[in-house]
Amino acid sequence: MAASVAPELSGTIQALRRHFGEVILPLWMGRGFNEHMGLPYESLAGDSALPLAPQRYRAMACARQLYVYATASEPAHARHADRLFEALLRHFRDDRHGGWRYSIDADGRPLDDTQDLYTHAFVVFACAAYFERSRNAQARQALLQTAEQIEARFRRDDGLYHAAMSADWRQVSHGPAQNPVMHLTEAYLAASRVAEPAWFAQNLRGMAQGVADAFLHAPSQCVAEAPLGTPGNRIEPGHQFEWFVLLDSAPAVFAGLELALAVPRGCGWARRHGVLEATAGVRAALHEDGQVRDATERIWAQTEYARYLAATCDWPALAAQLAGLQGRFLSPLGWRECLGADGSLARADMPSTTPYHLATCYAALPLA
Repeated sequence: MAASVAPELSGTIQALRRHFGEVILPLWMGRGFNEHMGLPYESLAGDSALPLAPQRYRAMACARQLYVYATASEPAHARHADRLFEALLRHFRDDRHGGWRYSIDADGRPLDDTQDLYTHAFVVFACAAYFERSRNAQARQALLQTAEQIEARFRRDDGLYHAAMSADWRQVSHGPAQNPVMHLTEAYLAASRVAEPAWFAQNLRGMAQGVADAFLHAPSQCVAEAPLGTPGNRIEPGHQFEWFVLLDSAPAVFAGLELALAVPRGCGWARRHGVLEATAGVRAALHEDGQVRDATERIWAQTEYARYLAATCDWPALAAQLAGLQGRFLSPLGWRECLGADGSLARADMPSTTPYHLATCYAALPLA
């Protein structure tokens, strides 16, 4: 660990990683895993860590869990990743239309066949991590095929991406949105480390320019959630920190682009308006003028703020942030997903998608 990092921060980081290894990873290989389906349950009860009655299983949730176990260290984790990858292919690959179905029902029947960009992005992301760990050629093939489908089907002539399309790709269900493109950026960065780096870099630069043109809110220098001019648009502080980490991870790819120059300034604005000084808690959403729109604190936004502070080597702020994450959000059974403005529990379950946020956060922290 860097000499400038205090022993107290080192101890907190060790405790967080220990909690992840001793509580979170065993939980989703045990109670959180449906052996019959070969899939993680969508959600567990926060007060018992028992599965909630399944209504559906999503490809995105399976892909996030695949990433978690593909990047975990133990042989048992690698074997669990093998099972998750097989289940991803078996349950969610749409052999009729190409692409990936959004969800199946509790019995494994197709439920929602929407072609969802967010889902496709996480398939690429997870397959990249799984291939890096396993060298399974199917994973490399899946990530490349999926990326090609994204560019051929979701990408518009203006360089933006539709957020969702019908199962047969003939109708647009939802137009461009920030969040799917941010996760597509994350996915392509991961994919570029294991396949076709020049091709992915070219697409990443085009994607970043499209985001700047359509989503970059000039007064705040933040990336808005919907295209500029959309009524009721909002800014999520957590996403500013997430964008910073992504762009900062590949400076050569994004060099000179407007987005890379703006996002650091946007993070300063997000810290001033969206982070509580007393607790270091990150608010969910702001209006474009900086007023609080949603004071809920979601655990994922806390993890993204921590990653940002680690990337900028702001050790005092990181120490406060991680202490808050540990004390306010983690529990002996797992975690608290959302807190209200008064610090009370605002969401009682633990969704299977959250361990991905913890994993990416802890991987970004200094070695302890």
